[in-house]
Amino acid sequence: MSSDFDVFGLGQCSLDYVGVFDSYPSPDTKHEFRRMIVQGGGPVATALVALSRWGRRCLFCGVVGDDGFGEQIRASLEAEGVDTRGLLVRAGEGSQFAFVIAEPVTGRRTILWRRPTGRAVAPAEVDTAWIEAARTFYTDGLFIEASLHAAAVARRAGRAVVVDAGTLRDGMLDLAALSDVFIVSETFCRALVGGDAPLEACRRLAALGPSLTGVTLGARGYVALADGEVISSPAHEVRVVDTTGCGDVFHAAVAYGLLRGWEARRCLDLANRAAARVATRPGGRSAIPSGDEMLSWAERSSTKL
Repeated sequence: MSSDFDVFGLGQCSLDYVGVFDSYPSPDTKHEFRRMIVQGGGPVATALVALSRWGRRCLFCGVVGDDGFGEQIRASLEAEGVDTRGLLVRAGEGSQFAFVIAEPVTGRRTILWRRPTGRAVAPAEVDTAWIEAARTFYTDGLFIEASLHAAAVARRAGRAVVVDAGTLRDGMLDLAALSDVFIVSETFCRALVGGDAPLEACRRLAALGPSLTGVTLGARGYVALADGEVISSPAHEVRVVDTTGCGDVFHAAVAYGLLRGWEARRCLDLANRAAARVATRPGGRSAIPSGDEMLSWAERSSTKL
């Protein structure tokens, strides 16, 4: 079957309220925020927004409630050209949303969130034809049963499987075994190996099967293992306003590079630059670099290889 989509994404979608504060509020006090924005969020949803802006055709599958948040989440995706035919609306339930406290002075952010109250995406609700019609299956593993099912279908169809693994939940290592790219957060890394040992985490994950494994480390950049080659870099220095969405766009940029057939080192360098840019404005989607910028960075990166 020819590919009708570049990326089929399964996972979280959210509505984020992002407030910028000088410092984290103390209990029983009032703090005025300097500015606030409301925009769509969620690891997979934000990644697909980025990929869509970069010219990739994307279809999203996730869960919302029949509330106002759900309507705004759908609208935020459709406004970016993301196909929402896989978005499931649970009647009488609430959508995922988050309050984000961003502290530009320290570079910290705090996220208070609620997952969707409706039932998770079931394997039977994931249309196999959508997976087979995409070049890449992309997930965060939140709906683990559906994610494992979809990853298995993608593998049988010869499609790439890319995972943004934020938390070490039950089934995530089984998902790693079905993945081509499995890049985890620092939190996942510590839970897996019991400490700050990102390269060890990469090696353990690579032993399960993925050809590219990695750990994102915030201000410290990333460490990755690509077919046995160790690749690492510190984060690009920027004036940080809010780090929401940096990891989401990092993973999206890796997927973008792989879709273009670029080698892992070039994909990771591009991801590092894109993630840093996102931190310069509040919200995970406000400062996603343009497609032209991505190609310009990739061209400069290729001259260093």
